[in-house]
Amino acid sequence: MTTKPSKAPPLYPKTHLLAASGIAALLSLALLVFPSSDVEAKKTTLSLELESPAEQLTQDQDAADVVQATNEPAASPFAQIENSAEDTQETAQAAPAPVPAPVVEEKKAPGHKEVIVSKGDTLSTLFEKVGLPATSVHEILASDKQAKQFSQLKHGQKLEFELGPDGQLTNLHSKVSDMESISLTKNDKGYTFNRITAKPTVRSAYVHGVINSSLSQSAARAGLSHSLTMDMASVFGYDVDFAQDIRQGDEFDVIYEQKVVNGKAVGNGPILSARFTNRGKTYTAVRYTNKQGNSSYYTADGNSMRKAFIRTPVDFARISSKFSMGRKHPILNKIRAHKGVDYAAPRGTPIKAAGDGKVLLAGRRGGYGNTVIIQHGNTYRTLYGHMQGFAKGVKTGGSVKQGQVIGYIGTTGLSTGPHLHYEFQVNGVHVDPLGQKVAMADPISKAERSRFLAQSQPLMARMDQEKTTQLASSKR
Repeated sequence: MTTKPSKAPPLYPKTHLLAASGIAALLSLALLVFPSSDVEAKKTTLSLELESPAEQLTQDQDAADVVQATNEPAASPFAQIENSAEDTQETAQAAPAPVPAPVVEEKKAPGHKEVIVSKGDTLSTLFEKVGLPATSVHEILASDKQAKQFSQLKHGQKLEFELGPDGQLTNLHSKVSDMESISLTKNDKGYTFNRITAKPTVRSAYVHGVINSSLSQSAARAGLSHSLTMDMASVFGYDVDFAQDIRQGDEFDVIYEQKVVNGKAVGNGPILSARFTNRGKTYTAVRYTNKQGNSSYYTADGNSMRKAFIRTPVDFARISSKFSMGRKHPILNKIRAHKGVDYAAPRGTPIKAAGDGKVLLAGRRGGYGNTVIIQHGNTYRTLYGHMQGFAKGVKTGGSVKQGQVIGYIGTTGLSTGPHLHYEFQVNGVHVDPLGQKVAMADPISKAERSRFLAQSQPLMARMDQEKTTQLASSKR
């Protein structure tokens, strides 16, 4: 059987094959360089519609969904940037943008130089940075007794040098706070030191807060400084026990003095008025200075906020053990009456005198460790035990005022941890400090009442108005 040879494929000239390969390469390159008009339109629209980070996130997601639905490859994020630039250029050509006003920079004198204090810097190293010999520091500081204040450098502080044509220092200036700046100016005898203190304007400010966790955290979140928070606790400390009475949902309003320099708040003054709602009961306080110049806090209707004794001698402490006649001692491990209240707080926390009185003891007393005992008149006596140490000026035989710091939380004596053991006696008998009722101090006198109300009523009205405005704006 004879097999026919298979038919050979037609042969093309070599020149034809090379031409076909070249055309295919050119077509592939064109597709890569010039994408389809549909894809280009989608990218351009996306670039033009991006207005904010939130909208960008949403529209990027939408674009990804569109690409996935059409099975088209996702565009590079750089393409959006490039297209945005092109679109901006086209838009600029269509409608010329307004010419911005020229920025006029303040021109510094040729001899003006500024340096910022970094870690490890000294006045000598700063002098070297501006081209002054380090050896000249001693001569300059010795020219005026107060000039040494320039050597008390703080990280981030700016020093401004003015150098004369001869390269010598003519003036050195630095801002040490928002209210104070210091300078040294060259004269015939050396240098003269000068301190410039800006006089702040005083205005009143308002804050409102709701307690979610602790008073200190909620007050800070509302914009109240730590010192003003402590002041507020002191004002209401006669009625509210901040160690155990605070509850979630309690709220406060405060109007206080604020010191301002060049539109910037640089410090705070006293609380002018405040309102504190605790467990549904509202307490008010207004600061009033009488005709004799004595300031104190009163309720809105003129009763004194000050009582015979402070409810809690330690601010923001936690009650770790209450008054009990049948408590098991944690160290002695036997039933022993606990004739006081224990307030747990960090070591070093200040302890305040519950009332005016005479110090019967400021020293060691057995298991109480470092102890202060105060006699208040003929009827009352308070004891403060386990102190880390005593406040300056507190000594046996001396006198203390209500709210005065007498010592600090510690763990001396028979104590398992830092806390204050606080006792309260009435005619020599121990009573529960938490259940002891205390007398009110004198209210506003009749002669001052009309003057007091003229200050009190506008402050109360402003707190109402500010609170209403703030709540309304938060609901928008």
